[in-house]
Amino acid sequence: MSQYRTSGDGTSGDPTVDELPEYAERVLDVAELIPPGRVMTYGDVAEWLGDGGPRQVGRVMALYGAAVPWWRVVRADGALLPGHELRALDHYREESTPLREASRSSEGHLPRLDMKRARWDGVTGGAGADRDKGGGAHI
Repeated sequence: MSQYRTSGDGTSGDPTVDELPEYAERVLDVAELIPPGRVMTYGDVAEWLGDGGPRQVGRVMALYGAAVPWWRVVRADGALLPGHELRALDHYREESTPLREASRSSEGHLPRLDMKRARWDGVTGGAGADRDKGGGAHI
């Protein structure tokens, strides 16, 4: 499966990559575990792995994340991935990921993720089962 994991934006990358670094493989495995409609921050993924930090996770997603649900690994402030906002927004709407309406002063009037409701702790909630309770899972 590693050979199919390329650029995190899903648009480019080197498909001839035969083997990923072990850390990258672990990050991508976590991204694949995140249920539809839920998200984890870059820092959450690093904490869940017990290794690295948000920047390392972000780098892995940027380089290799195309074959996994990259839109489920997000910034802690809930802002949509710059340059990929509309593609991510399509995924969030399709998966019913909780969003907060954009303020009138926000650039592009794009919503943000509702992190309190969308954040997944890596254990509870399965495919978003506790999302409707309004609390959301946290790490």
